[in-house]
Amino acid sequence: MYGREEAKRLKEEFWTAFGQYMVHVPSADMEKVNWVNYKTGIKHLFFRMDVSNKTANIRIEIAHPDEGIRQLMYAQFVEMKTVLTDTLGEEWIWDDVYYDEYGKPNARINLSLANVSVFRQSDWPALISFFKPRIIALDEFWSMAKYAFDIFK
Repeated sequence: MYGREEAKRLKEEFWTAFGQYMVHVPSADMEKVNWVNYKTGIKHLFFRMDVSNKTANIRIEIAHPDEGIRQLMYAQFVEMKTVLTDTLGEEWIWDDVYYDEYGKPNARINLSLANVSVFRQSDWPALISFFKPRIIALDEFWSMAKYAFDIFK
């Protein structure tokens, strides 16, 4: 087991390595982008990547505090599901209501990779191979879809 500080250090090292690996990859709009901390430009709408000692997860997270607006944002993604799935090249899991670790309701669209650990550097290539094409595909989708979400700015 790792202590809290060691675990934090290893996670930071992984995300630094991932960021350095991705630094020269332009966005679909040919702009520089912070892939580790992707900004959608829409408040309460996030593209997140997480990794733990057991799994890796990439997701679209809708965390708007107003349930009605959150559901409208989710419905907008449902309307674009075919485009999103085609861009990703795979089917993700859709949850219109998901409770985060703090018990707060969100909506999310996500995919996980099991049996990997950020604490095993030998897993880092698999983690990078999991995250890289998916965050690039999300960016490509967002390049086309973001205008449909301008109402939520």
